[in-house]
Amino acid sequence: MKKIAIFADVQNIYYTSRQAYGKQFNYRKVWQLIKAQGQITHAFAYAIDKGDSQQQKFQDVLKHIGFDVKLKPYIQRSDGSAKGDWDVGITIDIMEVSPQVDIIVLLSGDGDFAILLDKVKDSFLVETQAYGVPKLTAKALINSCTTFHPIDSELLL
Repeated sequence: MKKIAIFADVQNIYYTSRQAYGKQFNYRKVWQLIKAQGQITHAFAYAIDKGDSQQQKFQDVLKHIGFDVKLKPYIQRSDGSAKGDWDVGITIDIMEVSPQVDIIVLLSGDGDFAILLDKVKDSFLVETQAYGVPKLTAKALINSCTTFHPIDSELLL
């Protein structure tokens, strides 16, 4: 049985699904699809913590599904802009877990991860998969993964 690790860039998936379809991503459905491929040994969901109750309920749902939810505080800058980026944390975790699994699944459309997926494919000989909203996913990311799964109506609530 293949060992699988899932890494969910929650903010990216939330905003791209909402922008493209006006709907939310169905984490439970994608979990079932991924689980059909083997044993999920690691599952991380990376989110920004604003401390509101709706967000905490959502994080509880992710935990119930099987994700280890990692949170960073929401930072509001003095100029009004906001910061909350998990790219480095996701990268470190993928590099640490890759030698232990057969498949890396990234839920994100962020092109910054293209180099990472190329690296783990070459260095650890793992299969890489990405889920993203097609029109909002970087072509570099689509081209770097072994399999790209488009987020469409089947994966939305």
